[in-house]
Amino acid sequence: MTSDDILLDIEDRMEKSVLKLRHDLTGIRTGRANPGLVDSLKVQVYGAESPLKSVATVACPEPNQIVIRPFDASTLKDIEKAIIASDLGYTPNNDGRVVRINIPPLSTQVRQKMVSRIKELAEDTKVAIRNVRRDGNKMADNGEKNKEFSEDVRDKTKEDIQVLTKKYEDEVTALAVSREKDVTEN
Repeated sequence: MTSDDILLDIEDRMEKSVLKLRHDLTGIRTGRANPGLVDSLKVQVYGAESPLKSVATVACPEPNQIVIRPFDASTLKDIEKAIIASDLGYTPNNDGRVVRINIPPLSTQVRQKMVSRIKELAEDTKVAIRNVRRDGNKMADNGEKNKEFSEDVRDKTKEDIQVLTKKYEDEVTALAVSREKDVTEN
């Protein structure tokens, strides 16, 4: 494995960690409605469990309301049951055509829990990035030991890995700070 191969692999794995964090952060409530709040919902329709996105469109016409419009009106009750059965804590309103979910404002205590969850997710992602760095450093050491490249190339590779680690950790911090700001705003 060449130095460039190691760096490409490391960068790809770090990018995947950041993408996972982005996805996880969309599911965290802010004071506003967000289709990401119900993205993880699975609905039992047609004898199988399907993601909500595959059976309905989800929109937020108002800052405190989510509207779910099923593609097939017969699935309305199934969607409503899935929302009630979920641990999201929302009460759906079914008007016969769409399901509306009113998002209550967050209390200070709930906001603090959300902020601590964001910090926890960010720290977990940073740990994952550091683990990738460790793996990359091991690959560089093994490459030098197996005479695939010189000590200088190994040291340069390790420096490049550290630069990537810093870049992605900074990106994680920026994502977390931005999401914390969204949660703490009224």
